[in-house]
Amino acid sequence: MAADTEALIEKIQALPKERIAEVEDFVDFLAGKARRLDALDRLLAIAPALEAAGAPRLTEEEIEAEVKAVRAGRRDRIGRADRS
Repeated sequence: MAADTEALIEKIQALPKERIAEVEDFVDFLAGKARRLDALDRLLAIAPALEAAGAPRLTEEEIEAEVKAVRAGRRDRIGRADRS
């Protein structure tokens, strides 16, 4: 483990429990942001192939509907996992 990582862990461990929870929430936020950016990069990487294949472009409304459907699915999965 790198020295800077060890120093960060020591700083986190020195925090009160409430602050550690805030750090965890922030790390989760950053990880989610990274996942979204990775997904966008993957989408942009296949965009030329979709266009070359003659796939129709989605409208903003269609994209928004897809995003809402994915988010609803995630909420459902999380809700089911919480009840388990």
